[in-house]
This record gives sequence, structure tokens and C-alpha cells, in this order.
Amino acid sequence: MTTNRPSSALRAFLRSEAAGGILLMGAAALAMVVANLPGLSESYFRLIHAETGPVLTPKLGPMTVHLWINDALMAVFFLLVGLEIKREFVDGRLSTWDKRRMPAIAAAAGMIVPALIYLTITADEPPLRAGWAVPAATDIAFAIGVLALLGKRAPTSLKLFLTTVAIIDDMGAVAIIALAYTAKINSLALGAGAVLYGVMYACNKSGVRSLAVYLSLFALLWYALLLSGVHATIAGVLAATQIPIVRTPGAPDAVTSPLHRLEHALHPWVAYAIVPIFGFANAGVNLAGIGLAQVIAPLPLGIAAGLFLGKQIGIFLSIWLSVKIGIASKLTGATWLQIYAVALLCGIGFTMSLFIGGLAFPGNAMLVDEVKIGVLMGSLLSAMLGYLILRVAPPPRPRVADVPEGL
Repeated sequence: MTTNRPSSALRAFLRSEAAGGILLMGAAALAMVVANLPGLSESYFRLIHAETGPVLTPKLGPMTVHLWINDALMAVFFLLVGLEIKREFVDGRLSTWDKRRMPAIAAAAGMIVPALIYLTITADEPPLRAGWAVPAATDIAFAIGVLALLGKRAPTSLKLFLTTVAIIDDMGAVAIIALAYTAKINSLALGAGAVLYGVMYACNKSGVRSLAVYLSLFALLWYALLLSGVHATIAGVLAATQIPIVRTPGAPDAVTSPLHRLEHALHPWVAYAIVPIFGFANAGVNLAGIGLAQVIAPLPLGIAAGLFLGKQIGIFLSIWLSVKIGIASKLTGATWLQIYAVALLCGIGFTMSLFIGGLAFPGNAMLVDEVKIGVLMGSLLSAMLGYLILRVAPPPRPRVADVPEGL
């Protein structure tokens, strides 16, 4: 007998993120090609910055293609991020403190060390300090996409660990965006947003299960935050916290759970459309006139070093120390070399790093281009080295207890 029960949210997540990550790689590569081809480069940048209207807030002026992508479509991306975070904390791999300890330590170290490396390299350039959070983020889709290319060479435990660290990393990135990259506050609009959030909370507590109600309130909350000065994409995470979830102990999800239904519905749109569109619109940088001096300038060098060195140092060292002092156990089915390779893959900061870079240096096209160069360098180095190590790393030796008798 067949049922209409959806497949596991985790399995759906890994499948869609892997395929979406590969698609994101293609979109980013296409953007770089188009941005540097004579005859297409001008059309690319004209399209990205084309004014479409209307004027939603005087601060932004007429809406452009780029604003619709970064402020509206990415709010849906953050809604999905929020749903994933809530599911994991309420009914998933982060539902207890024991399960949260290791990935939380790794994620925290993987954000702090890259930021410190960035601030060290840019110490003589005070205006660049605003970009300290750019190398602190990990791109789930891109990293899972790299793991997907490895097939069975990447143990399941590594995929789950990478996903968990990246989800907690996303929480940190959301908090950073809300606290560190918020412009002048419009108190009236922020108050309206608080009221709307309160209405969502009341709906949740009173047993409202209609997704149409929550999505309508999400749209209104998005506009209120757009007017308030708090980045509008935060509306996605806030709305996600109030989408009702039905706990399903011992089962992957439930058809009666609004959160699971919305998560299943959003996954393909975000993975196969929104994230690649964002990558195509934000990865393009014209390399004409860019030489070694520009590549090793403090901003791109700080970002690249933060992603490539900071992530691997922070994450791998925190895991190693946690195991050595006994506050966590080593990942099952994975060698230390494979764990190191996954720490490297966490240095792929593409989507969130580009997003934060735009917030850190608004209106400064030159610095935003330098951010793109740094993100691309750090992410590509991390992806290539992480992939190569996992490709050649021998699998764990079977324990004696695992060897059949007579062998």
C-alpha cells in the first residue's frame, strides 16, 4: 500500500542541496564568463542593475533586478534556512544539547578564526573592518554539491556533520546580519513588524495551521522590515520560527506538519532557482585591469585567507581538541584526514559571503568587486583542495570486530 507521505526532509535536503550546489557552480562560472566577454559584459551588468520599479522605500529608490533578487528572493531563501534550523532544533539532529555540542563548537570556531584572520590582514585599513563577517559563512549548497561529486567516497557521517555545522553557521550569519549590518532604524516600521510577528505567534499558539495565513503575514513582515532599516531578509527567519511543526519522534517528518509541508515545497525552488539566480547575479566581476596587486590587496586577501585558512584551522582544531579532552566523540566512519577535508569544504562561503559583502560595503562597486574576488579565491581553493583530499583519502580501516570470522 502506498501513501502520500513525503520523503525524509533530510534526504530531500541532501538531494536538492547537492544538485542545487552543482547548479550554483555552473551559474557562478557562467556569470564570470559573461561578465568578461566583449559584447556580453555590458548587457550583463545593465540587466542586473536595470530599474524595474516600484519605489518600495525611499532608502532604496526604484527597485532593480539586483534588489529584487537580494532583498526579495533571498528572503525566501532565509525562510527555508529558518525552517531547517527550527526543524533541526525541535525534532532533528540538534534537538538535545549533546547533539548540538560538537557542531556548535566547530561552527563557532569556524566563524571566529576567519574573522580574526581577516581583521589581522586588514588592520591598516580601518574602512575595511566592516567586512569582518564576510569569511565567517559557509555555503551549504556549494559544499554539499562538492561532496555529491565524490559519491560514496564521502561517508554519510561527513555529509551530516557538514550540514549540521552549516546550519548552525547560518544561525550565526543571520544574527550578524541583524545586529551588525542594520542601517538607521525606522521605529514605526519596526513596531509594525513586531506587531505582525506577534500576530504570527498568536496564530501559532491558537492552533492555526493554514500556510496561506502565515505566508501572507510573512509578506507583510518582509515589507515592514524593508521599511524599518533591518535587512528585509531577516523576515524569512522570523517567520519560520512561527510556522507550526508536528513532532515526529522516530520518523523523518509528518504530512500533517505545516513546517514539513512548506519545507518540502520550498526546497526545489530555492535549490534549483533562487540560489543559482543569486549566484549568477552576484558572482560576475569584470577582471579587466585586475592584476596581482589587486588580487593581493588587503580586502580580497583577507577574505580569501579567512575562508581558506581560517575555516580549516578553526573547525578542524576545535574538533580535534573536543575529541582529545573528551567533550565529544570522533565522527564514526571517517578518518581524521577526511574530517580535515570537510573542514576545508566549510571554507566555501559563496552565497552567504557574497550576500554579507554587499551589506558591508553598500554602494561601493569597487570594494564589492574586491569582495567577489576574495570570496571566489577562498571558496575555489577550499573546494579544490577539499575535493582532492577526499578523492585520495583511504577509507577507515575496519575494526577487528567488523571483520568476519575466518578472514
